Parts: sequence; C-alpha cells; structure tokens
Amino acid sequence: MQFVARALGQVVAALGFATAPAAFAQSAEPTQGGKPITLIVGFAPGGSADSIARVVGGPLGEKLGRRIVVENRPGAGANIAARAVVQSPPDGNTLLVTTAALPINETLYKNKGFVASTLMPISIVATTPEVFAINKDAKAQDLAGFIKESAGQEVIFATAGIGTSSHIAGEYFFRFIVKTSAKHVPFRGGPDATNAVLGGHVPMVVSSLSGFPSQVAGGALRALAIADTKRNDIIKQVPTFADAGYPGFTAYSWVGFFAPKGSSAQFVADLNKHIDAIAQDPAVQQRLRTIGFDPMGGDVKSAEAFMAREYAQWKTMVESLNLSVE
Repeated sequence: MQFVARALGQVVAALGFATAPAAFAQSAEPTQGGKPITLIVGFAPGGSADSIARVVGGPLGEKLGRRIVVENRPGAGANIAARAVVQSPPDGNTLLVTTAALPINETLYKNKGFVASTLMPISIVATTPEVFAINKDAKAQDLAGFIKESAGQEVIFATAGIGTSSHIAGEYFFRFIVKTSAKHVPFRGGPDATNAVLGGHVPMVVSSLSGFPSQVAGGALRALAIADTKRNDIIKQVPTFADAGYPGFTAYSWVGFFAPKGSSAQFVADLNKHIDAIAQDPAVQQRLRTIGFDPMGGDVKSAEAFMAREYAQWKTMVESLNLSVE
C-alpha cells in the first residue's frame, strides 16, 4: 500500500496540482457569473485522469469565469461516470473526463446502459503508449530475445486488471501477432503489477508508460518495446514495436474531455479552443511528459477522427480475443 500511495503522489507532484476536491474548487472560483461546470472522472483521485482533469480544470475555470468542480465516480470500468454524463442535460454544465476505457467498454460490456459513441469528443489532451517490460535482471535483452526464450511456452504477463488497455494490447500482441499462447495475470492496479515483476513473481508487465515512467527511465525495469509510432523522449533507448520487428502495432491510453449528446456545437468548439491552449502551454506539456504522457490537443475534428480510430481498433482487439462482460 505504501508503494501505491507513493506512486499516486508522484503523479500529482509531477503535475503540480492538488488532489483534494475542496482545494481544487477554491482554486477555480469564478471571476464572472455562471453555474459551475462539473468534470466527472471515472477514476479515483490521484490517478492520471483525475490529475489531468485538475491541471486543465484550473486554468479552464479562469478562462471561462466559471467554477470547475471535479467529481470522481470510479467503478464498473469507468462506465458509472460515462453513464452519468450521457444521461446529463446537454447544457454545458456536466462533462466527462475519461480514458481508453471508453472505446474498449463499448465492445467489452454488453449491458452498460448507454452508447458511448453518442458522447461528443471535445479534446484529447494527451496520450500514453503501452510498454512491455521485464525485470532488469532477466536474461532477455530485447523483445526478440524474450519471444525466443518463450518459444513453446505460455507467455505470462501482468497488468493493472481485466479489460484494461494493457490487458487487451498484451494478449492481442502475443496471441494474434506473435501467435503464441499467453496467460494474463490481473492485479488490482498498476503498482501491484509492476511490483510483481520487480519481485520476480511474474516475468513481464504491460502498462501504459504513465504507469511506471520512473521505473522504466531509471532502469528498475527493462522495457522491451513501446507501442507508439515513435520513440519517447523520456525513454529514448526503448525501441518501438516497429523497430523491434513488429510494424503496425500501436496501442495507447489517453485522457480526453467529452460532452453529452445534444450539447451546443459552438460550446464544444469554444471549450476545445480553451483546452487546446492549456495543453499547448509549455509548463503543462513538461508536466505531462514527466509522467509519461505526450501532449496531443488539436481541434474538434481531430478529436472526432482520433475517437473513430480508437473505437475501431479496440473493437477489433476485443472481438478477436472473444472478451465480454455482461
């Protein structure tokens, strides 16, 4: 538990923002009139989605002259938060802050009570690629070596849990690209999965880079490949999957803002401009990169195109693995 608390604290410290909702609300008092905007986050306080919501929410409140309130509603793979926003009036007062859980759950969950694609993308603030890593003392020095050593055996890998982007990306890669058997070992969170590999209990961990940037950059874990189109600045020594001989394999988590269907297109466009300006701030970008995120931003059409690709990619992976949650 100390490791979990320390890991969450590092995220918040790196982003330079308080986690307490009360402290956040005070920092975003309106300079003009207007109802507060509630950012509903599908994850617990202290995680990357929560922290980025607060980093963006502070200056967003100042730009809009409105109070911003972050409300954490974790549970059901972030479906509780998404459903709350889908069912909210499209009056601009309630927004969703979520991750790749949204497109994954669209296929994974059969009875979640809403259609995720009806949510209107506002902005994808930042992305973080999946990374495959092993213990630094392991014999394999690269991905090819790990796969060669695993020939004829079941590849065992740990993740933060069933249905996460890491679980789906890891199992899809081994079963459908490498074409070998794989066993997924789910843990209660990323720190527990990372600890299992650091302790030598599981040979590999698959996680978004934001889950363990210091362990990978510092050498406590040996990252074998990063599921991005380019190498990452904080772990430049780690090859992409294309570099490692598997072109075309990419997988990301991310943090984005969404509005309920029927929201004013002009309101969404205005919010996008404000959020994009915040995401382009050099200080904010540096904070994001420190915890393993790449700033993204862009206009509403860019966010819509990104989400179309995300829905399609995760649908293919989830259906290929025959995964389903009732």
